Amino acid sequence: MEFKKSPDGGWGWVIVLVSFFTQFLCYGSPLAVGVLYIEWLDSFGEGKGRTAWVGSLASGVGLLARLGCGLLYTATVTITCQYFDSHRGLALGLISTGSSVGLFIYAALQRLLIEFYGLDGCLLIVGALALNILACGSLMRPLESSDCPLPEKTALESGPARYSIYSEKEKDLEENTNILGKSYGAEETCKSTLASGGHKQESLLHKNPATVAHAKEAETYKKKVAEQTYFCKQLAKRKWQLYKDYCGETVALFKNKVFSALFIAIFLFDIGGFPPSLLMEDVARSSNVKEEELIMPLISIIGIMTAVGKLLLGILADFKWINTLYLYVATLVIMGLALCAIPFAKSYVTLAILSGILGFLTGNWSIFPYVTTKTVGIEKLAHAYGILMFFAGLGNSLGPPIVGWFYDWTQTYDTAFYFSGFCVLLGGFILLLTALPSCNTCNKLLPKPAPSTFLYKVTSNV
Repeated sequence: MEFKKSPDGGWGWVIVLVSFFTQFLCYGSPLAVGVLYIEWLDSFGEGKGRTAWVGSLASGVGLLARLGCGLLYTATVTITCQYFDSHRGLALGLISTGSSVGLFIYAALQRLLIEFYGLDGCLLIVGALALNILACGSLMRPLESSDCPLPEKTALESGPARYSIYSEKEKDLEENTNILGKSYGAEETCKSTLASGGHKQESLLHKNPATVAHAKEAETYKKKVAEQTYFCKQLAKRKWQLYKDYCGETVALFKNKVFSALFIAIFLFDIGGFPPSLLMEDVARSSNVKEEELIMPLISIIGIMTAVGKLLLGILADFKWINTLYLYVATLVIMGLALCAIPFAKSYVTLAILSGILGFLTGNWSIFPYVTTKTVGIEKLAHAYGILMFFAGLGNSLGPPIVGWFYDWTQTYDTAFYFSGFCVLLGGFILLLTALPSCNTCNKLLPKPAPSTFLYKVTSNV
């Protein structure tokens, strides 16, 4: 499907605004789940690995919330990419800051709600606030498809296709009717044999009006069954063709080396990059940082710097002289090194600095849709991004429990964050090595459509 040219403004700014609030309401609480993680540790009395499953799978609200957040994120990113082209990086940066601002506000809000209403009351209020997403969704108008009519086929081209369709339908209907006729005829033969004989049955068939009416009803029934059978067969063929087309498009996506590398990189990034937002508060407590020293919650610092990173990285992505793929790789490599440095931080100041660096680099979420769009094209963005977000969510769910298990095993977060840093570094280097042979992968123009073909008829000289 081809869409109209991106307006780069107009109603697109309304899309940016409502997408900002959608991500604010959707991801504010799940990203600030580190505040709830401390409460769950005290309430359940379980190990850090088992307790981390609650935060990673449920995202602080419920298992269905994970599915809802994934659908909302893909929708906001896809519709924003449709409305913007030259300012796409800025638009994506603005909408993605909604989750970061939500992280900053919800981190403080959830602490107050827990203090006044308890953990259960806090979750109920957060869920009620999330209902405002319905109002945001009502303002999202998909960009209409192009109204340019497709070139009509000539009679020479369309004739055989039309003939084959009707021929296939008539053939199927005739085949189904014959099958039903044979079975019905066999049934009548058995009945006539059990009666007084075939000739008497035939004479009664012509003389008895009730028998004639019954025969007409049977014939009508056979035709209806044949039509319904044909309809079901055609529906099954259509669904099977759609399934084959989807599988074929998915295989074609993975044949793209850069897309396959993105798939690996985002999976490893979420395994290693998400745990700090969930566990940083407990890291500070495990490092014997006193509560009096906590001038600002570490999770709030991550939220502020993530908003700054998303905005600045989104602006940088709009510069034509910057390769967005290499920019994304740089954020992965630096983030991996920062994760490996967490075990050396033993004070609030160093933890706050590392939290700020990690938060800023986590802002690479604003350029990830940009990189994906340049890699597969706007037409395949929804399909490709849905696949990537599925495995991103899988890595998101596995990361915190793995880090928690490392702590339960070693009674320290050192090995856990070495593992997290290694995962992010590995994903970055795989993506870099894949992109090196084609340096302009993310800046090259999409292939031009094939030239139109025309059917010419040679006129006679006679």
